Amino acid sequence: MIEAHGVRTRVVQAGDGPPLVFLHGIAGTLEAHMPAFPALAPHFRLIAYDMPGRGWSDKPDCSYTIDYLSDHLVALLDALAIEQVSLSGQSLGGWVAAWTAAHHPERVKKLILNNPGNVRSRPEVLAKVRASNLRQARYPSLDEVRERFAWLFHDRSKITDEMIWIRYACYNQPGFARAMEHISSILVPEIRQHYAWSQQWCSKIAAPTLLLWSDHNPIAAREDGQILLDWIPHIRLERFGDGEFPQYEETERFNRIHLEFLKESQ
Repeated sequence: MIEAHGVRTRVVQAGDGPPLVFLHGIAGTLEAHMPAFPALAPHFRLIAYDMPGRGWSDKPDCSYTIDYLSDHLVALLDALAIEQVSLSGQSLGGWVAAWTAAHHPERVKKLILNNPGNVRSRPEVLAKVRASNLRQARYPSLDEVRERFAWLFHDRSKITDEMIWIRYACYNQPGFARAMEHISSILVPEIRQHYAWSQQWCSKIAAPTLLLWSDHNPIAAREDGQILLDWIPHIRLERFGDGEFPQYEETERFNRIHLEFLKESQ
C-alpha cells in the first residue's frame, strides 16, 4: 500500500528496468494486467495499481473524474520516485493515461492505449455500463459478475473463475456501493463533457503512441479508433480480433506488441 494524493493505494510491482505502469478499466482492479507480468517483468519495472475507489485502494468520498485520476497517477509516480514512465491503459485507464500524457507530457515516455473508453461518448453505451456498475455494486452476485465479463469478452472460454471471484470479493467490500456511485459519475454526460476526448487536448500528446483496437469490443465501434488516429500526433494502430480484454484473449501477442513497441528507439 502506497500513499498517493491522499489515497492509500494498492500497488503490485515486478521486474527491473524502464518503468511501465498499467491502468485498468472503469470498474476493474490491478489484476486486469497480471497476464502480462511473467513475459514483461524480465524487461521492465512493471507497476499495476488499483485506482482510487477500485479494488482494495482507499475509497474517498468524492467524484473520480479524469483529472482527479490523472493527478493521483502523477502523485503515485512521485511516491515511487519515477520521473518518466511508459503507460499502458485499458478502457478508462487508456483515457486517464492519454489525459496524463497530454497534461504532463514530461512524465510520459511512451503511451499504449488499449481500447480506450468510449471516445464518442455514446449515451446508450454509457447508460448501460453505469446501470451494470451500480447493480453489481449494490447487489453483488457471481452470476452478475460473470454476465458482465461475458458481455466484454469475445472468446468467453478465456473467462476464469479466479477473475470472477476477485471482482466479486471487491464488490462485497463495505462501502463499495457508494464508491461505485463515484466511479460511475464519469458516465454521466453532464460530468463527462468536461473531460471528453477532443482534438484540442489529444493534439498535445507528444509521446509515441500505440493504439490497440479490438474488432469485437461492445463498448466502442471501429470508427472511434480512427478518430484517435486523426487526433493524436505520433500514433499507430494494432488491430485485435477479440473483445475488451486482449491481454486475456490474445496474451502472447499483447505482450509481444508491448515489448516491441517499448524497446523501439524513439
